[in-house]
Amino acid sequence: MESIVYGSEKVKAIAGDLGADLCGVASMDRFDDAPAGFGPRDIYPDCRSVVVVAKRVPRGVLQAKSCVPYTQFSRLTNQEVDRLTGMLGLALEDLGMTAVPVPADDPYEHWEPDRMYGRGILSMRHAAHLAGLGVLGRNTLLKNARFGNMVQIGAVLVDAEIRPDPLTTEGNCPEHCRRCIEACPAKALDGVTVDQRLCRASSAFVNQKGHSLYRCYACRKVCPDGGGTER
Repeated sequence: MESIVYGSEKVKAIAGDLGADLCGVASMDRFDDAPAGFGPRDIYPDCRSVVVVAKRVPRGVLQAKSCVPYTQFSRLTNQEVDRLTGMLGLALEDLGMTAVPVPADDPYEHWEPDRMYGRGILSMRHAAHLAGLGVLGRNTLLKNARFGNMVQIGAVLVDAEIRPDPLTTEGNCPEHCRRCIEACPAKALDGVTVDQRLCRASSAFVNQKGHSLYRCYACRKVCPDGGGTER
């Protein structure tokens, strides 16, 4: 595609019509510090912009005594995000762009069984931060001013230069807040990263009927900005 800088308004309008609650754009230079092999151009070499979208998850699921609502509606929202990025990719193709949708979560290729460590082909939370949709909390989750940490994120890589959104610092964790670190029953958080081995062992299980459930989401629930700083 010719080197033309597009405004983001039309892209955001399309994303909104398709059901996105949030949409932002990141330029390629913002991914210079991405781990080797896990940047946008490792997926699509001609990528010039990353369009990031998000859908909110009902915050009420955190208050249920059963973990079933959280499990079901987190997964359902992930599926809706994948549908959204697929449809957005088609719409951007109709505008003359090449568009590569990236799955919100599974599947991914990188897995270290001894550490129970997996890494998606693109970090969605970092992409969302680089597209101006929020900041990363000490629980390693994205925090958005409107919806807090209750969002699921997807991305579309395009070969067009779309004007990027400004980064934000709104919602940075208070200097001395350690609620998520102290609330983690597995002690998997250190304020910088998460030990996936400890987190997975504590948060996921298969019940007697064979359903895979998420039983721990304390780091989301206790965050004082978990509902969004604008609320």
